[in-house]
Amino acid sequence: MLALTSRAGAGWTPPGAGGAPPGPYDGLDLALHVGDDEAAVRAARRALADELAGRGAREVRYLQQVHGADVLVVDEAGPGGAGGVPDAPAVDAAVTAVPGVALAVLVADCVPVVMADPVAGVVGVAHAGRRGALLGAPVRAVEAMRGLGARDVVAVLGPSICPRCYEVPADLRAAVAAEHPVGASTTWEGAPALDVAALVLEQL
Repeated sequence: MLALTSRAGAGWTPPGAGGAPPGPYDGLDLALHVGDDEAAVRAARRALADELAGRGAREVRYLQQVHGADVLVVDEAGPGGAGGVPDAPAVDAAVTAVPGVALAVLVADCVPVVMADPVAGVVGVAHAGRRGALLGAPVRAVEAMRGLGARDVVAVLGPSICPRCYEVPADLRAAVAAEHPVGASTTWEGAPALDVAALVLEQL
């Protein structure tokens, strides 16, 4: 999922087109860390950047997501291009008010959060798995957005693992439930599970 600033405001946009790397990674694979062919991934990133250029994006920033809660504040445009900044920082959220900078968040089971204050022209993204949600990655991103002038932040959660599918040890669920009861769940088979999306919504 992506967040994109523009001179008219800010918003979010899903990728609608792009490259399709062959093999087990069919589709728009933008991740360099999952074992896909690097050239194919970079081609997909270029295709996405070309599409977003038509919406005012000069560059796309990607992150090294590490299941933490650190937030990158992008306060100036980089060199541009499809690959974003070559050495992406190890953070799980990013915010910006720089026009033309698109922020990308990549997920599998974790919760992607895309945030925007269209009036202030500030956007943010967060990657929230269990650890990131418990550490407060989404709310820390909102706080960073407020530091850039955001006031009325709208957040959208993307697809993530089903709370009936995310089985965890019973002691882990109990520990989470003690602090965040909304995060406790049960699988279809009756095993202990977590609802990560609910943990994120509770913060927002």
